[in-house]
Amino acid sequence: MENGAINPNLIGTKISEIQQSLERLGDISSKGKEAFLNEPNLRDSAKYRLITAIEAAISICNHIAARKFKRVPESYSDCFMILHELGVISGELAGKLGDMARFRNMLVHIYWEINDEKIYTILSDELVDLENYIKEIANYMDKK
Repeated sequence: MENGAINPNLIGTKISEIQQSLERLGDISSKGKEAFLNEPNLRDSAKYRLITAIEAAISICNHIAARKFKRVPESYSDCFMILHELGVISGELAGKLGDMARFRNMLVHIYWEINDEKIYTILSDELVDLENYIKEIANYMDKK
């Protein structure tokens, strides 16, 4: 692979990690809100899988920004804005993923402040953002 080239194997591996986490998160949310809020193992699994999926998305972002565009993000959330500025992903998606990256930081560093109902809302309403990210990255990779 030439210097500065995007590694399609790395991108594929990270997309698979996101997809696996999304599948497991879907299984968790399908059990319903009451079960989620009352079962510590479901909540813990959801938090771990959210971290895994978000970190894989960040890894893809950092790889493309650094390899293809020689840009080093100042923060995880900044990385998605760089991809938007460079035409890789949409602005709306970049904003949502930036929020997700900030949420990942809270899950990792101040997890005791995270409201479990917020986690369930993410499972129910916001996982589509990661699905859209996969689609936009795949579209970008097909064009390059």
